[in-house]
Amino acid sequence: MTPEDIHPVSPSCADCPIRHRAVCARCDERELGVLESIKYYRSFEAGQMVIWSGDKMDFVASVVSGIATLTQTLEDGRTQMVGLLLPSDFVGRPGREFAPYNISATTDLMMCCFRKKPFEDLMFRTPHIAQRLLEMTLDELDSAREWMLLLGRKTAREKLASLLAIVARRDASVKLRATRGRMIFDLPLTREAMADYLGLTLETVSRQISAFKREGIIELEGKRHVTVPDFDRLLNEAGDDADGGMLS
Repeated sequence: MTPEDIHPVSPSCADCPIRHRAVCARCDERELGVLESIKYYRSFEAGQMVIWSGDKMDFVASVVSGIATLTQTLEDGRTQMVGLLLPSDFVGRPGREFAPYNISATTDLMMCCFRKKPFEDLMFRTPHIAQRLLEMTLDELDSAREWMLLLGRKTAREKLASLLAIVARRDASVKLRATRGRMIFDLPLTREAMADYLGLTLETVSRQISAFKREGIIELEGKRHVTVPDFDRLLNEAGDDADGGMLS
């Protein structure tokens, strides 16, 4: 399957795993019906590009499953990861014609896409969508500011703990499996990707993961299946309050 293929499975909005957190979270039945008429699904394999920076972007989308990375490339070829797109995150900007970042699939990725012009028209007519998009944009701004703090002031140990907590909180299935502070999730990033995103070396990331495992902060099955026995303890390691802090 190429990245241009429309996904053969088209789940209804009512069955969507990100429905309660996506841009359509507050839509009523009529509004959902309009969205259904302009949506389509696209799938990307891990490593495939979704769109290159500067390309014309004729769609907006919500991440349904998987993770994508946002990167920027300097004129001399240096590339920096500047963000992650997790399930329910919104891709694209109404009113912006070209993509500001490279977007690539870190894992197998499925996106619920909307043709941009019909979505923009619906947004202007539908306060529920416009209000939710504003909230998500402000949340993204807050996250970017907190990420500046993380990269600039936190230790390597705090950085890694913060990233683990962010992924755990955003995993679409974690809420169903979290009991008494225990969380179970699959880490979608390789250690190399985590190192790149956090501004650390691969060796440092591996060392910190081994320390977390040794100290019982996490349990690791293979390289990706993570259990956090006490989520508050992980938040303390991240330098954040147990009530959520930057991770809420």
